[in-house]
Amino acid sequence: MSIIVSAIGQGLLWGILGIGLFLTFRVLDFPDMTVEGSFPLGAAVSVAAITHGVSPLLSLVLAFGAGMLAGLATGLLYTKGKVPVLLAGILVMTALYSINQHILGRANLSLLNQPNMFKNNFLASLPPYFDSIFVGVGAIIIIAILLMWFLQTNLGQAFIATGDNEIMAQSLGVHTDAMKNMGLMVANGLVGLSGALIAQNNGYADVNQGIGVIVIGLAAIIIGEVVFGELTLNQRLVATALGSILYRFVLLIVLGLGFGDEDLKLISAVVLAVMLMVPTVESRFRLKRALRKGIESQPAKETDSHE
Repeated sequence: MSIIVSAIGQGLLWGILGIGLFLTFRVLDFPDMTVEGSFPLGAAVSVAAITHGVSPLLSLVLAFGAGMLAGLATGLLYTKGKVPVLLAGILVMTALYSINQHILGRANLSLLNQPNMFKNNFLASLPPYFDSIFVGVGAIIIIAILLMWFLQTNLGQAFIATGDNEIMAQSLGVHTDAMKNMGLMVANGLVGLSGALIAQNNGYADVNQGIGVIVIGLAAIIIGEVVFGELTLNQRLVATALGSILYRFVLLIVLGLGFGDEDLKLISAVVLAVMLMVPTVESRFRLKRALRKGIESQPAKETDSHE
């Protein structure tokens, strides 16, 4: 039971990463590699701030701000420097690796004997692993409500239009470059926040924490879409968080089959590949079934007309 509870809690904390990636990958239609740098950046800023006497809650704000700056750097490279999308993200991700080492002062930094969000009196009184569920649910609810409200505003609609059809958005007077920069900032801010929460929950930050996180975020998005089907934009935000939890359960099942921790990256890639292929396989199956029905009904129609 504790393993299931832990998986749900971890899924919720990683779900924040998924929601951030959803904004760029699905809404903005921007394949953003920055997340592999902004995730450990948020973790590094939060842990380093706590070790220097900053409150855990304030360290989350700092982590969110640091992630926003990373997103802005990628946005400016793309919109002003005309650097290709993927390359802009890779450049910032690479630079952040060194920056994170400077922030931590070493390759990793522990929160041993330091306060964090999960050590207050209320959360400590909860059953094991329920602290991450409480924090994760609270964070997801607040983030989802704020994003749902934002996407209904004129600014939010301009942001959506930029991802749907940039040329049309420009013809309507939308400053699409500003929308891209804003989207990258908010998305990477959420990614940094996710990194900070997970670092506090794990009790340490590591410069290598960002390796493969984009696959984890995409898996949450794709699993949510495949499992829950056609949804509104607001519903897809929640589906992404739920997809992150389901992804954790998939990992539990796979690990239960005897695979080791060293196989997690491979498993993540395989799971994402399978989920990406599901819609294609399903559509082909439906097409074949429709053709088969059409062929089977054809002789009957010919017989009827002959009679």
